[in-house]
Amino acid sequence: MLENSTIREWMSSPALIIRPESSIGSAHEVMKSRKVRRLAVVDDQNHLIGIVTIGDIREAKPSDATTLSIWEMNYLYEQYTVEKIMSHDVITINVDDKTVNAAKLMLDHKISGLPVVDNEGRLVGMITESDIFRMVIKSSVVPTAKK
Repeated sequence: MLENSTIREWMSSPALIIRPESSIGSAHEVMKSRKVRRLAVVDDQNHLIGIVTIGDIREAKPSDATTLSIWEMNYLYEQYTVEKIMSHDVITINVDDKTVNAAKLMLDHKISGLPVVDNEGRLVGMITESDIFRMVIKSSVVPTAKK
């Protein structure tokens, strides 16, 4: 079963998106409220143009050693846009590809998630390590641990 599973079966859909002109603060709020670590960045026609991760946001935050006040830091955080910190060269996978290929891509590139696109290149979802772990668990017969 594992080798025949497709991305379509295990991906999260629709993908959570954000616009490049959105503030880093708003991206961070979406990630916190939705409990995700990445957002697909799309243009006005909903074409994938990048990806922003919680790591990107952490790196953009001012250092704890700053002399800025909390109000100044929050102001700057709201002025800085997703476009300035997102990754532009995004590795994607096709919705009809095998899930094992997604796992290999993630392992090879040391990333934890991939945007999923259809045959026309439109963003249709996201597949993450968690989705692949869920697939492995559901595909395996795991005996219940005895207490």
